[in-house]
Amino acid sequence: MLYDCATVADRDRGIAAAVEAAKSGELVVFPTDTVYGVGADAFATHAITQLHHARGSDRRVPPPVLVGSRHTLDGLVYSLPRAARELADAFWPGALTIIVEHSPSLQWDLGDTGGSVAVRMPLHPVALEVLREVGPMAVTTANKLGSPAPLTADEARDQLEYAVRVYLEAGPAADPAPSTIVDVTGDVPRVLRAGAIPLGKLRDVVPDITDGQD
Repeated sequence: MLYDCATVADRDRGIAAAVEAAKSGELVVFPTDTVYGVGADAFATHAITQLHHARGSDRRVPPPVLVGSRHTLDGLVYSLPRAARELADAFWPGALTIIVEHSPSLQWDLGDTGGSVAVRMPLHPVALEVLREVGPMAVTTANKLGSPAPLTADEARDQLEYAVRVYLEAGPAADPAPSTIVDVTGDVPRVLRAGAIPLGKLRDVVPDITDGQD
């Protein structure tokens, strides 16, 4: 089902359907502040397997986890580095992905994570509503591996078809630039992927951050 979130009634119905589907272990597509993402409950192992299968990816590339609240990050890690806290406070919700060491007690299986996870809080009201109801979700670009990233839910449906239970359409993606990825698992935070948030702004918050080439 594809729901057009342009009207309040359809938006409410669509979000309710997406939340119900995700809680039932099925896949949903929704807009983020970058491109459209396909997501599953991060703690539903069979849904993560379905996510990999739908995209044609494998366990060697675990999906990022999106959260609906800055405070959710504290529950995913054993000890949150100061740099991660400062970056999240400054840039969340927004196009910043932070790689942290996740708590070993978490009952999830995202793939071959090596003990770390990429976490982001997106700046999009539809995404945040779904995430706040479902909880942490494994979300990655809603495309087949090697195909263009979708800028609408309709484009995502052309690629993923019946593998996804609910599609939420909220118009073309406003800014398809990818999120900036910062790894804070080492002694010095470093940028792994340049993106929507430039290095200069990151250094205003964490001065010793490197660009991955240093």
